[in-house]
Amino acid sequence: MAKKQIIPTKTPMLEQPPAERIRNYDEVPYGYTPEQAIAEARRCLECQRPSCTEGCPVGIDILGFIRLIANGDFRGAINLVKETDALPAMTGRVCPQEEQCEGKCALAKKFEPVAIGRLERFVADWEAAQGPLPIPEIPPPTGKKVAVVGSGPAGITVAADLARKGHDVTIFEALHEAGGVLVYGIPEFRLPKAIVRREVDYVCSMGVKLVKDFVVGMAATVDELLETYDAVFLGTGAGLPWFLNIPGENLNGVYSANEYLTRANLMKAYRFPEYDTPIVRGQRVATIGGGNVAMDAARTALRLGAEQSVIIYRRSLKEMPARAEEIHHAEEEGVQFMMLTTPVALHGNGWVKEIECLRNELGEPDASGRRRPIPVKDSNFRVPADVAVLAIGQSPNPLIPKTTPDLTVGKNGVVIVDEKTMKTSKRGVFAGGDVATGGATVILAMGQAKIAARAIEQYLQTGEW
Repeated sequence: MAKKQIIPTKTPMLEQPPAERIRNYDEVPYGYTPEQAIAEARRCLECQRPSCTEGCPVGIDILGFIRLIANGDFRGAINLVKETDALPAMTGRVCPQEEQCEGKCALAKKFEPVAIGRLERFVADWEAAQGPLPIPEIPPPTGKKVAVVGSGPAGITVAADLARKGHDVTIFEALHEAGGVLVYGIPEFRLPKAIVRREVDYVCSMGVKLVKDFVVGMAATVDELLETYDAVFLGTGAGLPWFLNIPGENLNGVYSANEYLTRANLMKAYRFPEYDTPIVRGQRVATIGGGNVAMDAARTALRLGAEQSVIIYRRSLKEMPARAEEIHHAEEEGVQFMMLTTPVALHGNGWVKEIECLRNELGEPDASGRRRPIPVKDSNFRVPADVAVLAIGQSPNPLIPKTTPDLTVGKNGVVIVDEKTMKTSKRGVFAGGDVATGGATVILAMGQAKIAARAIEQYLQTGEW
């Protein structure tokens, strides 16, 4: 048998040119053609013991769906993906594949890994282009009812998995549009909202009910939900932004990334004057932080008309937690990076005008495993900025814990769960995603949701806690 020829690099995916895309909100990568997808799928070594699936938090049969693509069976490929991932068009776009499935790919030991995320996106987009998404077969009703609080990636995943078991599932969403961080946090140019709506509609086609503009903790408490529902899943995310607690944070023009991106994305500030959502369109925008949210904010600033968009990060590029692809796109678009820099004050007269910073050196690794930033004495300098966006992290909203006395929470307000079952301290209540971890990734939230769905199914069947 002839030895398989190894193609060392990924099949390229066309993108909007940087000079064009910073003037619109359209998605940056165009996706694969069928021919490109087949060519990329045929790079797979078809390992006898594929390690790529080990890196997938939701356990997709990666070798299986790639083999089907390689044979041109796109329908079979998407059906196989959706056995474990209800949101493939989204996970194919926003997962940190380089750290997960692609990071485990055998090809990655010497060459570029198989572009697993691009292939997942391809089959999801291919299915959507064929017409209405087929509705999966649902078993007869079990008579059990489950309330899911929050319609982000964790909530949608739990709802889909439990609906497939025949349970009566209702999602309660606080906002006027479903999707959680997928609609208020991730910008249109990275994840088009039509795709989020399509995936939510797919889950609702299984019989899942969606109640919007319903704030659990105000409209009804968790205890009140438990009077009607047999189990409750909390997937409320981490919507409480962190601040630096430095002088000047109350100046006008200073935003949390949560507010800045919500105004731009969910409230459509980028489509002014069609949507007259107030947002300060600064000429010199500084984003403080180094994660994916910081990249989203800095790239959004350019699309809102900023002449200069700067990332201020206290460590070096090597320690920056954002995905390599997001950093690359930001650099291409002209975002400037100010590394080893810590803000210590914001200055202005009613409106922010400057950010006072200190230079840093890197010391020994801290608890995160990254080298600790150490301020350099008397290295103060100022950065001109008429908008400052703080993208340094977030915690769960405290509303539900405050209205659920016997729900145990830990540091920064995260709900304490048993990681093997996602059970909380309160009988019948499960939790997963950012509400149980703090700010993390879409796919990790979905992985926890799948663990919770299995545990909820067992609880509904046995009543054992």
